[in-house]
Amino acid sequence: MKKVLVLLIVVMGWISISFTEKTNLDKKPWNAPDNFKKMKSPLTDAAAAAADGKVLWNTHCKSCHGAKGLGDGSKATQLETEPGDFSKADTQAQPDGSLFYKTTEGRDDMPSFKKKIPDEDDRWALVAFIRTLKK
Repeated sequence: MKKVLVLLIVVMGWISISFTEKTNLDKKPWNAPDNFKKMKSPLTDAAAAAADGKVLWNTHCKSCHGAKGLGDGSKATQLETEPGDFSKADTQAQPDGSLFYKTTEGRDDMPSFKKKIPDEDDRWALVAFIRTLKK
């Protein structure tokens, strides 16, 4: 009986550490460099850019971030870090250049899209689509 109790305590400790590590990763700040924060989209037709961005989103982003950017995509549970809820105010408050930087460079589970989406205007179109995900 003691062996079972000890084993149970060890397993529960391991599970607790696993959740703590994921939580700590989620809280790691992800700040864009100042030169990116100041960047503005070169795309002038926001509606057309968002429509183009939605096509790219469905191809490259939806599996992790979900159709509405809620972080509930089909692959979200397989990630080490939370994919985030793009409809929340903290995401929507970020400058366009910050979102462009994060899409371009990636971090942790979030891949860089410099090669997958090499055209900068296409990555800006993704930013335009992200802006439509407000609550």
